[in-house]
Amino acid sequence: MSEIPTLSAAVLDSLQQIVGADKVRQDDEALATFGTDWTKVYQPQPSAIVFPKTIEQVQAIVCLANEHKLALVPSGGRTGLSAGAVAANGEIVVAFDYMNQISDFDPVDRSVICQAGVITEQLQMYAEEQGLFYPVDFASSGSSQIGGNISTNAGGIKVIKYGMTRDWVAGLKVVTGNGDIVDLNRGLMKNNAGYDLRQLFIGAEGTLGFVVEATMRLSRQPSNLTALVLGVPEFSAIMDVLNTFQSEMDLTAFEFFSEKALQKVVAHADLQRPFETEAEFYALLEFENTNEETEALAMSLFERCMEEGWVLDGTMSQSIEQLNTLWRLREDISETISQWTPYKNDISTVISKIPDFLSEVEAVVNKEYPNFEIIWFGHIGDGNVHLNILKPDDLAKEEFFEQCNRVSKWVFEIVEKYQGSVSAEHGVGLTKKAYLPYSRSEIEIALMKQVKQVFDPNGVMNPGKIFD
Repeated sequence: MSEIPTLSAAVLDSLQQIVGADKVRQDDEALATFGTDWTKVYQPQPSAIVFPKTIEQVQAIVCLANEHKLALVPSGGRTGLSAGAVAANGEIVVAFDYMNQISDFDPVDRSVICQAGVITEQLQMYAEEQGLFYPVDFASSGSSQIGGNISTNAGGIKVIKYGMTRDWVAGLKVVTGNGDIVDLNRGLMKNNAGYDLRQLFIGAEGTLGFVVEATMRLSRQPSNLTALVLGVPEFSAIMDVLNTFQSEMDLTAFEFFSEKALQKVVAHADLQRPFETEAEFYALLEFENTNEETEALAMSLFERCMEEGWVLDGTMSQSIEQLNTLWRLREDISETISQWTPYKNDISTVISKIPDFLSEVEAVVNKEYPNFEIIWFGHIGDGNVHLNILKPDDLAKEEFFEQCNRVSKWVFEIVEKYQGSVSAEHGVGLTKKAYLPYSRSEIEIALMKQVKQVFDPNGVMNPGKIFD
């Protein structure tokens, strides 16, 4: 690690007075761990890591940053893929690990108050203990934090049924870039008294202020979740399968992955193929199997898809263990391919355009870099696909990322053509801010900058993220 920018003794002393000497770290391990996220492009270079335990401590840190014109970067579970939580220029990292309490559960409102550092899985387990369900779910649920989920408006595998994180945030408490503590919406279901400022902070990546507390809604628990994995001969057939099932039954998830992805997961995780037949792509459908009629309907739709030639083979889970095993075929992909230092892009367009969209992206990458291996998977039920390009073993990481920057431009030109989004899930951060104009107009970006100026006039909150 290169030389770390230093804080003045006065600032360091002030931070220690705010959170305690043991909650300010400058050792190499802490700087490397808390100064970055899952992206591997930028070298972490924070000046210090601070661990507040209260909202008032966060407020004091922000006020200190304004007084001394210091840059702050929020750190949650650090599972993002757009470098939104990277501190590469001597920033102070504010880590929310000690703000991890759940309180004020209300069974009538079906809501609960979470501090920003609550782990997603922690909230899911708490909801289950109350006989309820928190439906926002993804592979990183065991380490991602609620504050980070809100700041990136995380989606995951059940968006087709339950929506994004913003759909489950009943209220927010934030510390703005001015150092003000603002309580937004206060858990209300209906509140049309002026602008809903809560929605501005959801997906803002900590650039307007820091989420410190959230009132999260819960739902009823789903009954007897069942998964179908179906092999399809070509990508366009996935759309036919989706339309067939969705027109006659409610799905809780509809995912896809390629044969290349399946091969790597089976080898890496020591899993079995879902069936012997090999297909170009696979669809994973999940639904509530509440009675014999539902199961019979699912099987009837499966048979219809087979007759039409849209499906080559398939299997249905018969137990919770089988359900979890089938889900691993999809959810273990990211962990499996991480050994190849993949270039990753989460992009989206409207669902009906996905086949042509995916085909054009693959064609341009194959033409320019035929030695690159592409791994596709994603949440096809909501129009979000994950493009993963694996680094060839004989190519240096620096050269690979340089070539991938050229790939990004081509990919995002296709995104613009299909009026899609350069970031479907992980935000803009550092890695995608140069490409924001492919998804947002000049007027939209100008308005975003004006909003930033209102809430963070001194530019202390996660500077350089989304736009300069």
